[in-house]
Amino acid sequence: MVQGTTANRILVFAPHPDDDVLGCGGSIARHVEEGAQIKIVYLTSGESGSLTVSKAELAGLREKEALAAARVLGVNDTEFLRWPDGYLTIKPEYLIKLTSLIRAEKPHRIYLPHSQDLVPDHLVTHQLVVEAMRRSAGPWFQECSPGPWSVATALGYEIWSPILNPGLALDISSFMDKKIAALREHRSQLEGFRYDDAITALNRYRAVMNSSYMYCECFQLIKIQAVTDNPAYE
Repeated sequence: MVQGTTANRILVFAPHPDDDVLGCGGSIARHVEEGAQIKIVYLTSGESGSLTVSKAELAGLREKEALAAARVLGVNDTEFLRWPDGYLTIKPEYLIKLTSLIRAEKPHRIYLPHSQDLVPDHLVTHQLVVEAMRRSAGPWFQECSPGPWSVATALGYEIWSPILNPGLALDISSFMDKKIAALREHRSQLEGFRYDDAITALNRYRAVMNSSYMYCECFQLIKIQAVTDNPAYE
């Protein structure tokens, strides 16, 4: 992200490849159409998801799938941190990296897993990003260059652990097909589990329960400056 203003810069943090698509793929596609500049950051490469495929091989495969899926959504800016899948913890070096990344990218909005997610890597990702946002905003931690940056809005997305009280429902009806097309680029993950069917059902359920739309993605309001600063939320 080197072009444009901070008013249309968005960072998406995903614990594993495909979490971004499952949790907020429709919103990503919508933001892209509205002209936002989006970067997706994958904390791990999902390399621990098989007993038969080596970690190195699976990591390479899943990164390729993630790149293909991101392109379907219209995102060309991605970063793989390659931290250990299944072993994420709160480490100083992780906080330094994420704080520095937020300060460098200067996003106005961040998407991350919500705080009630029961998957350990998802929950730790939430904790890491929230703490990195706090550190990024203050005049501290000179090792995290450049200077301070305060994120205006942070939204927690859901995958399989539902948000108990969603604070925001975003209409993705016009982008559901693109979301599913992106998810189907993650072929290695759909071989044993029909995540595409599951997320279609979840997004339809959210629409029925929270709006008059056909499909919705719901979010936890982690930090919010002004929900109506973007026409997508009106």
